[in-house]
Amino acid sequence: MTRPHRGPGHAGPSVVPYPHGGLGRHPNLPPGERLRVLLVEDDEGDAFLVSELLAETNSMIELSVASSLSEARKRVMGVDCVLLDLGLPDAQGLDGLRQVLDMSSGAAVCVLTGRSDEHLGIVAVAEGAQDYLVKGQVDGVLLTRALRYAVERKRADENARRLREVELRQAESARLERGLLPQPLMSTDQVAVHTFYRPGRHAALIGGDFYDVVQTRPDRVDFIVGDVCGHGVDEAALGVELRVAWRALVLAGVPDDEVLPALEQVLMSERRLQEIFATVATARLDLARNAATVRLAGHPPPLLLSGGKVAPVPVPGGLLLGVRPRRPIAFDLEFDTDDWSLLMYTDGLIEGRVGDGDERLDVSGLTALLGEPDSLAVPLAELPAWLVGRAEQINGGPLADDVAMLLLTRGGGR
Repeated sequence: MTRPHRGPGHAGPSVVPYPHGGLGRHPNLPPGERLRVLLVEDDEGDAFLVSELLAETNSMIELSVASSLSEARKRVMGVDCVLLDLGLPDAQGLDGLRQVLDMSSGAAVCVLTGRSDEHLGIVAVAEGAQDYLVKGQVDGVLLTRALRYAVERKRADENARRLREVELRQAESARLERGLLPQPLMSTDQVAVHTFYRPGRHAALIGGDFYDVVQTRPDRVDFIVGDVCGHGVDEAALGVELRVAWRALVLAGVPDDEVLPALEQVLMSERRLQEIFATVATARLDLARNAATVRLAGHPPPLLLSGGKVAPVPVPGGLLLGVRPRRPIAFDLEFDTDDWSLLMYTDGLIEGRVGDGDERLDVSGLTALLGEPDSLAVPLAELPAWLVGRAEQINGGPLADDVAMLLLTRGGGR
């Protein structure tokens, strides 16, 4: 470094002397613009010279000094940049740099090297430092610029890292969503399926709600809607496993009464905590008979829209999957006409509040919404989204839980 020269008649800004390891401050430093720099340097002369260089350029930098790595550990909190000498009493070369990088993950790091070991500066940047400076080859302007550039480079690196994390999480969510919300495996045109999914507004990732549709014969279609308790990656992954397992069981021709018990075995073997459970509703539609067999495992009942009326299907509720293994009771539903819709949904749709109290929308409230005159003007394909909008309107804001829906329709659908 070169010592600044002050010509005759130019006293320059005063520098407040500071003891070795103390603090040099600019009295009019704007708090919003200052940089806090920690100089780790055991040579008192070099430390004083750095302070002089920064003062000469009115650098708006608040400088503190540590004479060793152990002292730096006590001072590093809250600094924007660490200016590190690679030759310290308690750390030499890159070992000291690695320790500083570990202790100051949020701060930029610039290293100081001598003329004879300038190559260390290049290696230091490869190790994670933002820049390096050679003693004796910088003045105040270059020093100030290097420190500010290092801080900005560190911020840019942090922003790029955060952006990458967000992109990875989005990609993870997309993969889970594709697993939870597949394309219906159905070829018949005798019934239509309208699907809907919306994650809870307070959930970081897609939750554990899932659905699936599988046609195994020209006259038979199977449906499932399920909900794994909780939110996040683990619950979503478990939901994907259950959906895939259910599809495999149905395609393999496993007897109806054995499908949900087998699904429960998958849940109990794959869940990370014993407290994790799931609720499901399944329906097997016989197109030739115009009838369906419905089973519930702790899930709210489907709603039947037919003949201008709306009513819950009176299916026995059954036990949650993962609590106490037990076969759900099958309920045979015969449709009176060829114009009907069957709405299967997760409980996130009916757990919103009604008014200012603790009353919930519940199945009765959802039935009332579908009975509103306005609902008759809504196309069936848009009906699930309309229901969520009305539920949120009544709730006074977004629903907290995930919502998944399957709307099966035949003929006119009502």
